[in-house]
Amino acid sequence: MQVQGMGVTTRAEPLFGSLEFAPRRPNWTAFLPYLLALPIVVYEAVFIVYPIFLGLRSSFYQQPLGGAERWVGFANYGRMLGDAGFWAVMRTTLVYMLAVVVVAVGFGLFAALVLNRQFRGRTFARGLMTVPWAFPDVPTVLIFLWMLNPNFGVMNVFAGFLPWIEQNPTWLLDQRLAFFSVVLVTAWKGFPFYSLVILAALQSVPADLVEAARVDGASPRQAFFAVTLPVISPTLLLLTVLASIYSFKQFTIIWLLTGGGPVGATETIAIRIYNTAFRFYDFSYAGVLGVAGFILALSVALIFLAIQRRQEREVS
Repeated sequence: MQVQGMGVTTRAEPLFGSLEFAPRRPNWTAFLPYLLALPIVVYEAVFIVYPIFLGLRSSFYQQPLGGAERWVGFANYGRMLGDAGFWAVMRTTLVYMLAVVVVAVGFGLFAALVLNRQFRGRTFARGLMTVPWAFPDVPTVLIFLWMLNPNFGVMNVFAGFLPWIEQNPTWLLDQRLAFFSVVLVTAWKGFPFYSLVILAALQSVPADLVEAARVDGASPRQAFFAVTLPVISPTLLLLTVLASIYSFKQFTIIWLLTGGGPVGATETIAIRIYNTAFRFYDFSYAGVLGVAGFILALSVALIFLAIQRRQEREVS
């Protein structure tokens, strides 16, 4: 805007500067996290959420082999609740899960305490311990089938040192020995992972707290339970959840070792679902069993989550 006065022409600037604004470009970097997470969300929806929905849907239908499905409501659930074999399988699953958690996490803690000490060859020992975890399931089972052979298996040599054993045990044909063998193989396969995680937690324990406990006269055992264990307890709780889920969904080791036998001694819910769906072709009832297994696994996870939150509130 020009102003004329006294023969002088001046140009007045707007009070707030130029009123013209450049068009704002969209900030695509703000959408980058969502774009990166999109493939994971799509994968979860297609391969996890959608199959769960189909399994839940099939539990309300009756589908004969080669026939059309028919809505039956909660009839399949009533059949499951009245099935004595279902409760036996759930009991076996819970006992198996508890045994694997105790053995795997217990041996993992023991190995981590040993490997946390200073000794020659510690690095080599840590690397050697990861071998069971690195082995695929099928070769692992084949090796243990050879070791547990009642005729020439190497486990018979160790059993021979026990004074009450006079002949080679039938490891996979006796109900108690078969269950013990399955738990042992499953725990042996998974304990290196738990041991490495616990070892990392042990190295994060403040050394001054341990030293202060020893100065106060605490023995190594007392220092462990008073200082070390409370510090690593959140890690142990997390590993307990992971070990529970790992044992609950275990299929390959049990199926290749015993197939759920003998006489159903090692038949967990995963084995029962497979047999119901692909041996007896009762897909509707298999869907009901899958829903029951999902609820059980979710309940275990929620229980441990509640315990963890309670511990956090007590600490804070």
